[in-house]
Amino acid sequence: MSTFDDQLKKIQTAPGFIAALDQSGGSTPKALAQYGIGEDEWNGEDEMFAAVHAMRTRIVTSPSFNGNRILGAILFEGTMDRDVEGIPTAKYLWEKKHVVPFLKVDKGLAAEENGVQLMKPMPELDATLERARAKGIFGTKMRSVVKHANAAGIQAIVDQQFAVGRQILGHGLVPILEPEVDIHCPDKAEAEKLLRDALMKGLDALEADQKVMLKLTIPDVDGFYTPCIEHPRVLKVVALSGGYSRDDANERLARQPGMVASFSRALVEGLSAQQSDDEFDGGLDASVGSIFRASMS
Repeated sequence: MSTFDDQLKKIQTAPGFIAALDQSGGSTPKALAQYGIGEDEWNGEDEMFAAVHAMRTRIVTSPSFNGNRILGAILFEGTMDRDVEGIPTAKYLWEKKHVVPFLKVDKGLAAEENGVQLMKPMPELDATLERARAKGIFGTKMRSVVKHANAAGIQAIVDQQFAVGRQILGHGLVPILEPEVDIHCPDKAEAEKLLRDALMKGLDALEADQKVMLKLTIPDVDGFYTPCIEHPRVLKVVALSGGYSRDDANERLARQPGMVASFSRALVEGLSAQQSDDEFDGGLDASVGSIFRASMS
């Protein structure tokens, strides 16, 4: 079997969750501050991204971070282009940790319109996807956000996600479609209903051999996304933590059968640059263990 087939089989059949290590330019200072590195400790983008890569390197090289409980890891483009212990990051993840590498490909969010934020244009996407394939990336992730239960806006988000998803499929990669519903959305339950209906129509329109993944906000109704999970065009439905604390996100996720985590902030909650390696590894092990258990509920 090819590497891609091995990775596909792991995503389809193995237990575990997906680690989101993809904070990009706008969210990187906040991620570093959460890790205990203030803005006075780096100067300019180069130093900032070097600092966040050191943080991510510490995470993925930890004994607690491995393919026994972690299916995949979503990387920022700058992380894909760097090495871990002298090995390109995607190759390190798969060959050393048996963790499937994904790449965040969106370029951020456009201004809110019709109650949603679409993705900004991605004119260089084809070139990025070719580079990603060459570096051993299995799939991609792209995020847009629903702020209100606006039917036209939600349909626009789903249309954009599937259009870009088809472009990604054309390069032989598996897209994770991420139409996030903001956890502070005042009509979250109604927004989720509109989103699920639009997603199901989009999935039905895919060709039989086109498989996607979905990354969704943990819904208010237990088992709400079961129709998506059971759809023949869906490999996996994963949940974003969306600003919930790890304990809250885990408790909510545990009530969603078939949905597994893809947490970012909740994964690294409580970890800091000031911890000793033993403290850091112990904290990460506890985090990974709790998220794994919630994903397997």
